[in-house]
Amino acid sequence: MKKWNKPIVVISKCLGFDACRFNGDKIHDSFIEKLSKYVTFITVCPEVEIGLGTPRKPIRIVSDGDEYKLIQPATNLDVTKDMLDFSSNFIKSLEEVHGFILKNRSPSCAISDAKIMSGLEKAPTIGKSAGFFGDAVLQKFSHLAIEDEGRLKNFTIREHFLTKLFTIARFSEIKKNYVYNDLLAFQTENKYLLMAYHQMKQKELGRIVANVEKKPVEELYTSYEKVLYELLSKEPSFQSHINVLQHIFGYFSNNISSDEKRFFLSLLEQYRENVVPLSSPLGVLKAWNARFSNSYLASQTYFMPYPEQLIEITDSGKGRNFA
Repeated sequence: MKKWNKPIVVISKCLGFDACRFNGDKIHDSFIEKLSKYVTFITVCPEVEIGLGTPRKPIRIVSDGDEYKLIQPATNLDVTKDMLDFSSNFIKSLEEVHGFILKNRSPSCAISDAKIMSGLEKAPTIGKSAGFFGDAVLQKFSHLAIEDEGRLKNFTIREHFLTKLFTIARFSEIKKNYVYNDLLAFQTENKYLLMAYHQMKQKELGRIVANVEKKPVEELYTSYEKVLYELLSKEPSFQSHINVLQHIFGYFSNNISSDEKRFFLSLLEQYRENVVPLSSPLGVLKAWNARFSNSYLASQTYFMPYPEQLIEITDSGKGRNFA
């Protein structure tokens, strides 16, 4: 059984860890509960940390001229500076981190959908933004795997988050020792996964590892890490996946029957048309690899970029169901 590096993930404490929401609630999330076996969680509730207590009167992001303030309307308490100071100090305290899962719609933790109010009392919403803590996280760690628990209900978003999270964790582990052969092995084992994300950047990573200019290994790691984060910044397109599937198919095309070829190519078309998930054509390739025992393909993380126990073919209904 494959041994996985445990990513370090900062998570909003109210997501199953403590009853610290403004109304005293704790939110149960089955995905986060399952994920807890495979990552190391660091929990945080910025609102409690700045002394607001539980339960508490809600705080709101309020537009004030050219800036936003974090106000508790019921008391007129301005906690803007407290939240900014806490966010800065907390982020500085993190020695190693690979991802974040933050509470959506929260004026402190949201990464995109916190309401911006035009005033204090029954004022209309004039827009949405990241919360104060969420914004600080995005400013410092935009290259890492960052999501809110609401978006993670979408299969495609969840797949990308997990792939990025565990890939970054694997790279972080080898980076600790700066061994050239570890970097070469990482590039080799992730070839098709990296190709699925961005073929041109996958080739750029290959050129870095080739090290024609004989650069110091520390410099190679630095260059590789920068491009790796760029490559992982957006989820793969369907066409990129199809390109990779066709590449892998080439390893078996001379050893299978015409009927098997037609079946697989038909699956590719069904995947292109969003009739079947990626796991359908990928499963056929995995079966063929078990049959023909290609050790190079067996090592490819593309077949399993994160623990298979975390795979759930479920979706919120928002966006495309299959990755």
